[in-house]
Amino acid sequence: MGVSKTTPAYQRIKNAILDNIHSGKWQAGQAISTEMALAEEFGVSRMTVNRALKELSEERVLERRQGSGTFVAQQQFNHTFVEVRNIAQDLKSANRDYEARVVSKRIITASMLDDNLRRKFGIEKIAEGNAQAIFNEKQSILYEVKIIHIADGQPIQFEERWVDAQKVPNFIEQDFSVVNTSDYLIAKSPLERGSYTIQALAAPKDIANALQIAESSPTLTLCRQTYSAGRVLTFVKMWHAGDRYQFSGEL
Repeated sequence: MGVSKTTPAYQRIKNAILDNIHSGKWQAGQAISTEMALAEEFGVSRMTVNRALKELSEERVLERRQGSGTFVAQQQFNHTFVEVRNIAQDLKSANRDYEARVVSKRIITASMLDDNLRRKFGIEKIAEGNAQAIFNEKQSILYEVKIIHIADGQPIQFEERWVDAQKVPNFIEQDFSVVNTSDYLIAKSPLERGSYTIQALAAPKDIANALQIAESSPTLTLCRQTYSAGRVLTFVKMWHAGDRYQFSGEL
């Protein structure tokens, strides 16, 4: 099952507004272009513009004031509520050679997920058929990427990530050997909150192969989910070779 590579008009408008905010063209508290002006600029109906503004308002990016217009919400978007560690930045700041190697990218539907991932993304069955659950696949498409992060020629992290395709439709088209997944998501859909766990787990065979360690070797595994507009935007599982990586910070 595929997803059209043609970006919907309302999403193009959302992306343009976000680009203007991140570039500093539109500052916090500043009024943005009117619905009529945006409709003319993009050659669409005001209804399409209204959808884009409504979604960005629900995501707390914009604030719509009756009779006054639409304004950039009063918060600094370069400081999201969620602090997301970026392994690429961490390694580069430590003067280590960094490389990202994409293992796979694919579009998946609810029936392809395990129960744990369905729960995380709030995907519910709508019926039972032939002893199997039936899902509204159009409303539950996810993107899945798997990436090996390499430091000084040695695999240090294996990233497994799932993303809500409706919220970030162009995600799967990015070249993640160049673009960092977390940076891209933050730029396109400001995060509200998140949660994470860190566990010591024995490496399954596929993870061990990716990290070039022996099967069942110890790993530090960080699982993190982040939210946008009240829903899970992305869930990521990051496996780290236990003897090559440590989590650190300041209190």
